[in-house]
Amino acid sequence: MKIIKSRIKHELTNKKALERCARQFGVTGHPTRMKICYLLCKYPELPVSDISDLVGISISAISQHLAKLKDCQIVQPRREAQTIYYSLENNSFTKILKTQLLKA
Repeated sequence: MKIIKSRIKHELTNKKALERCARQFGVTGHPTRMKICYLLCKYPELPVSDISDLVGISISAISQHLAKLKDCQIVQPRREAQTIYYSLENNSFTKILKTQLLKA
């Protein structure tokens, strides 16, 4: 049993993956950010102004939520002139997120 415990403790030392996953789940746990993720699952790319209108909060507030999602590698921006478009990142977390959100 001692060998198994030491092996398990060693597995937990991969803190970067655990911390990243915890951040991603924590960030998407906010209702507004979940709405943003849902919109980007249904519509692959949207400008900030449309996200703001659809969610019903200011562009400034939406931008703050998008920044948090971007920091956790959940969304990615694309600039075209003065308009910034957002889409979901293509990674394992967002694939799971899409699967779960599009079931509803």
